[in-house]
Amino acid sequence: MRQPHLSSVVERRLLVNYRVAPDVAARLLPEPLRPQLVHGHAVAGICLLRLGSVRPTWAPKVFGLRSENAAHRIAVEWDGPDGVETGVYITRRDSASRLNVWAGGRVFPGEHGRAGFEVHETPGRSSVAFATRDGDTQVDVTVELSDELHGSELFADLAEASRFFQRGAKGYSPTRSGRHLDGMELHTDAWHVEAGRVRSAASSFFDDPDRFPPGSATLDCALVMRNVPANWRPLTTMATNRDAQRAK
Repeated sequence: MRQPHLSSVVERRLLVNYRVAPDVAARLLPEPLRPQLVHGHAVAGICLLRLGSVRPTWAPKVFGLRSENAAHRIAVEWDGPDGVETGVYITRRDSASRLNVWAGGRVFPGEHGRAGFEVHETPGRSSVAFATRDGDTQVDVTVELSDELHGSELFADLAEASRFFQRGAKGYSPTRSGRHLDGMELHTDAWHVEAGRVRSAASSFFDDPDRFPPGSATLDCALVMRNVPANWRPLTTMATNRDAQRAK
């Protein structure tokens, strides 16, 4: 089945970013992916995304749906046919939408787990918490808008951070079969992010000492995207090392 291109509005997107020891990040990645390094650090984080007006590109906006979603991500690179490519590896996707959970991996790329979300927002502040139904992952984050990007060791300023994440528009995530990675690409002609200041952040993923030994994952910065129209394009699946061996 041909997977549709989707239109949407990114009503709110929080990118809460951690700088991570490269060897620790590498252990979480399937081949052929490797960590994309910034000033000697791997970059990982949580994307807390509310999408509105989600629909096939051919459908009127009035038929669009709305949902709260989350993704745990690691910035990656890999060798493509024309050189090194960049994007993100999404260790897991979660959604409050039953439709997203059912359709992910069937109608459009990206298998989703089900999660319950609690959201409190004002014009300058967003608090988003969620817990997955399988009990594996819990997140609770509060971010306030800021005039500048403060305290980051990854990025000198907001412009540098914006360029980095804009270039990482391709996202790949694992499938239950384990034989390949699903891919989806974000495209927008209205890219715009704002600086955020993290007031609190708790993540069972990044706070897990078995996954991230003490000192190997440090909260670095946050970015905020609001009310940006965006399309989502399916990508050709990426073979994992297991697939590559079968193809030889």
